[in-house]
Amino acid sequence: MNDAAEFRSGFVCLVGRPNTGKSTLLNALVGRQVAIVSDKPQTTRHAIRGIINRPGSQLVMIDTPGLSKPRALLQTRLNDLVAETLSDVDIIGVCLPADQRLGPGDQRIIEQLAGLAPRPPLVALATKADRVIPLLRRGGGGADGVVEDGWQQNRRGGGERLSEHLLSIDAAGAAAGIEWAHIVPCSGVTGWQVDEVRDVLGSLLAPGPRFYPGDEVTDEPSDVMIAELIREAALELVRDELPHSITVEVMEINERPDRPVDKPLWDIFANLVVERDSQKHIVIGRGGEMIREIGTAARLRINALLSMRVHLDLRVKVMENWQRDPKKLARLGF
Repeated sequence: MNDAAEFRSGFVCLVGRPNTGKSTLLNALVGRQVAIVSDKPQTTRHAIRGIINRPGSQLVMIDTPGLSKPRALLQTRLNDLVAETLSDVDIIGVCLPADQRLGPGDQRIIEQLAGLAPRPPLVALATKADRVIPLLRRGGGGADGVVEDGWQQNRRGGGERLSEHLLSIDAAGAAAGIEWAHIVPCSGVTGWQVDEVRDVLGSLLAPGPRFYPGDEVTDEPSDVMIAELIREAALELVRDELPHSITVEVMEINERPDRPVDKPLWDIFANLVVERDSQKHIVIGRGGEMIREIGTAARLRINALLSMRVHLDLRVKVMENWQRDPKKLARLGF
């Protein structure tokens, strides 16, 4: 058998409710940041692709927005995006966080997956296991930091709680007529069982071509990644009521023509978009303090992730009720 026939590849979609650890797990699986991470719901608003290249195989991971009951047209469109993605992948990873009991939202997702025809292999991922059991680490950091074999039960019986969660996942699948291909507890934060997740997903791949060059880790355009890094910085700094109302428009990205070849500098002009004037004042902050802080944090992330030295010109723009207006959503790329 030749090498081409032995090579395996496929597309894997991560799906779940909002804030179930999908983006954190994606970054851990890829080995670097390709999706922004926040503890705020509705952080992911696009189908983000991360590419895992291994000897003899290529996994294209797709992180999707969290599925939830729509309260605005934006969430309806995000749910539609997830449904469209689910219909065109080879494997689906269902993120069901170990620190939360299965609820109605999880049940709806499982029932939706049960109705897929044809139905790809379904892998249940008990994410956020580190919140249930204090995992023991050796040495250095990073998403794939080494974790000691085994785990240490805490006073509240973390081991028993995780076991109960895995049994609940199995029972929920059976009730919906699903036989899980695998059920894997894991932690994208500590890296525990991330290798196991890669191995499990890789074992389900069929023979196929290499979709991307072996050195690529994402196919996201630079302007999309820049917008996401700006939004990530804003999500970390603004008040709790604002995150849903914030999005980012990248207007221009220009390389300065007068710079030395070995010291390029890029000018980025972008808008932080909010829905009301009152929100604009909050994002700007007293004397412009908040917008400067967001800009500094975003600039450092852009420098690091894209290996681009940039000057970021960040403004705040009001676009009333953009989450509910079809024309405004289309203009913003939704």
